[in-house]
Amino acid sequence: MNKLKIGFIGAGNMARSLIGGLIASGLPAGNIRASTPDADQLQALSDDFGIHTSPNNQDTVDQSEVVVLAVKPQVLKPVCQALTARRESLYLSVAAGIPTTSLGRWLGKADDAPLAIIRAMPNTPALLQTGATVLYANPHTSDGQRESAEAIMRAVGLALWVNEEVQMDAVTALSGSGPAYYFLFMEAMINAAEELGLSADSARLLTVQTAFGAAKMALEINEDPATLRQNVTSPGGTTERAIQTFQQGGLEKLVASALTAARDRARELAEELGK
Repeated sequence: MNKLKIGFIGAGNMARSLIGGLIASGLPAGNIRASTPDADQLQALSDDFGIHTSPNNQDTVDQSEVVVLAVKPQVLKPVCQALTARRESLYLSVAAGIPTTSLGRWLGKADDAPLAIIRAMPNTPALLQTGATVLYANPHTSDGQRESAEAIMRAVGLALWVNEEVQMDAVTALSGSGPAYYFLFMEAMINAAEELGLSADSARLLTVQTAFGAAKMALEINEDPATLRQNVTSPGGTTERAIQTFQQGGLEKLVASALTAARDRARELAEELGK
């Protein structure tokens, strides 16, 4: 990993997060380069991380073993079509919703050989190196390239694989969009706590710390969430009364409907953006 040459097309928040995570994990700054037309972003990357920067995307492709495609999905097609792809490189896309077949078509074929392409679906906590990323590799990707992609994404949190690309739509609905669901629930708890008489500051701090503690317990205690919930729900107590209210309101069905709707929209966007 420490000898791998990695190039980033795009210099936004996700690229910055990955670059910072890679350097923190021991990859030399000299092994990383990034390109974008935005001169201010290039200067910031150079100042903050000491990496190579260029306004020319092709320079980044020509000098990299792994090319991380980190631009917005809406502009990825023209960015890819403007590149001359190197057959021996791995192309790792962190652009949401774009299938590997579309990426392969836009990048073209080098020396008439299919390209190694991996699609990653990170989520926004990656900006704080606490993300959850799911990866899918096309059939032309080697084991070594899979290991490189996993190491890159593990620099900003958890990384795991799916074997079928169609599963990426469910991943988008769950972990990709998931942080927003928790933020929405926290908003509702804060508002309700204020209505019950707590100050705004106290309601926010108690809500956020409770969410953090519950997530930490779910990660570190060897019990499933259902068991953890039961363990803190005393019969006839306050927690039981609240949970009964959630369930009577159809919480489980609402969550299932929301994730299905997000999954369906992910499929629609993939079709729209992947043309």
